[in-house]
Amino acid sequence: MNADIKKLPRHFLPATFQVTTWDNLQPYYETLQQRPINNAADLEQWLKDVSELEAVISEDACWRQIKMTCDTTSKELEDAFTYFCMEIQPRLQPYADALNKKLVDSPFVKDLDQELYKTYLRNVKNQIKLFREENIPLQAELSVMAQQYGVIAGKMTISVNGKEYTLQQAAKFLENEDRTLREEVFSKTAARRLEDRNTLDELYTGLVLKRDQVAKNAGFANYRDYKFEELGRFDYTKEDAFQFHDAVKTHIVPLVQQILEKQQQKLQLDQLKPWDTEAEPVGVKPLEPFQTGEELITKTIETFDQLGPFFGDCLRVMKKMGRLDLESRIGKAPGGYNCPLAETGVPFIFMNAAGQMKDLTTMVHEGGHAVHSFLSHNLSLNAFKEYPMEIAEVASMSMELFTMDSWNIFFDDAEQLRRARLQQLERAITIFPWIATIDKFQHWVYEHPQHTIEERTAKWVEILKEFSPAIIDWSGLEDYRASFWQKQLHLFEVPFYYIEYGIAQLGAIAMWKQYKENKKQALDNYVQALSLGNTKTLPELYKAAGIRFDFSPAYVKELADFVKSEIEKL
Repeated sequence: MNADIKKLPRHFLPATFQVTTWDNLQPYYETLQQRPINNAADLEQWLKDVSELEAVISEDACWRQIKMTCDTTSKELEDAFTYFCMEIQPRLQPYADALNKKLVDSPFVKDLDQELYKTYLRNVKNQIKLFREENIPLQAELSVMAQQYGVIAGKMTISVNGKEYTLQQAAKFLENEDRTLREEVFSKTAARRLEDRNTLDELYTGLVLKRDQVAKNAGFANYRDYKFEELGRFDYTKEDAFQFHDAVKTHIVPLVQQILEKQQQKLQLDQLKPWDTEAEPVGVKPLEPFQTGEELITKTIETFDQLGPFFGDCLRVMKKMGRLDLESRIGKAPGGYNCPLAETGVPFIFMNAAGQMKDLTTMVHEGGHAVHSFLSHNLSLNAFKEYPMEIAEVASMSMELFTMDSWNIFFDDAEQLRRARLQQLERAITIFPWIATIDKFQHWVYEHPQHTIEERTAKWVEILKEFSPAIIDWSGLEDYRASFWQKQLHLFEVPFYYIEYGIAQLGAIAMWKQYKENKKQALDNYVQALSLGNTKTLPELYKAAGIRFDFSPAYVKELADFVKSEIEKL
């Protein structure tokens, strides 16, 4: 395996071509639409040329978004992104639909390798089914509206001890032994978020109504049903999602209650408040795995090397090419992501590191996504690389668990290393209730698109309580808790993309179980599954990884019990 990715050579577009306006793109779409296809070889070449065009446009769009999230204060960068969404994307969609139809109508489709092309052709037919001309302007507006969340959140800061911090940076104080400081920071963060509560409520209401219109235009009862199809969820249904919610409530929430009870005992508190859940007892300093972004990437490369040279090399290439923006700063959008870049192949990692343990987890998580981008880059079509999120998140979440063996690179103290691993395993369990809460909330929101803000708030509080252990005392913070959902950017930017984290966390736990039994076999299976990109169904991809595509209550319990037993060993 080699991480030395080569930029895809162009055969259809000029080497110097850049996406600037629709006028300079349209002739290439016209050429593809009008080109005769007389045999299977013609069809294969036509598909390669379509793929090349898609890769160039995709990379251009990604760079516009990356640059804007790195600096939400730049009007120029925001305008460049908006221009693509409003002036280019809407014009290419009818052509993309026409090319999809040209493909499925070709008599030579039957001559393609049916095993290789089956998931691609399934997706193409699905896109044709969902396409509606009247949805083009709505989808363009939605793309621009969704990005407003990052602009609003990027401006959120608070002052602690006379210094200004982003909310991501300030979160490190919630691990501090000083309870008064923790409460102050939590209260200031809550107050700052509440300043934009009405703005975000209005933005979300607008997004929900517009998304509902898109669904109705496409002939769906609601946006949830539309989005399940658009996301290509061929291998599970909304009923499976409901079953997952129930499994989390039954088998995971009691475990989280136990973890929080231990936290309360550790801190020797009569009442556990929301600013106590991540704190350390007096005399114990919070874990600080690194100080700077440079130290974070250097140590992560070393950690990945322990799994195998290829894994470390992926990050080395990214560092050399400037494909990393790791440290939190004012004016930067919140969150973290790995963005695949379709033509050059080397992805971009964006995050908001502030020297915390959870930043180490984010770095190895996004590093797992990056490895996936490297492994799938050599597949012959761009569409083959657009893998489903349910396997993408297995790539990242497995890496969080695989790398624990080498975290001594970040912690030379045995007790700190033990605490770091314990935190990671506890997080592997405590993440599930929040995933179920956000997912169940979205189902309700889009089943009742005409709801009022008051109705939405009441339903959120009801669902949140359903998945929250009773041990945390929220008294006096009811207002903040009622708008707590606003901190989850997925609700605004990528609706219904969240249950994937739950499905994939189960997959990652199963991968780690396999890794503990046979390290080499697990890593071989990991590489094999990720190298397949989107050329197989989800159950087949999971099978290639040596695990089951399953999120039934029995499986949730089995894997939760395994993690619980590993926690007890620590």
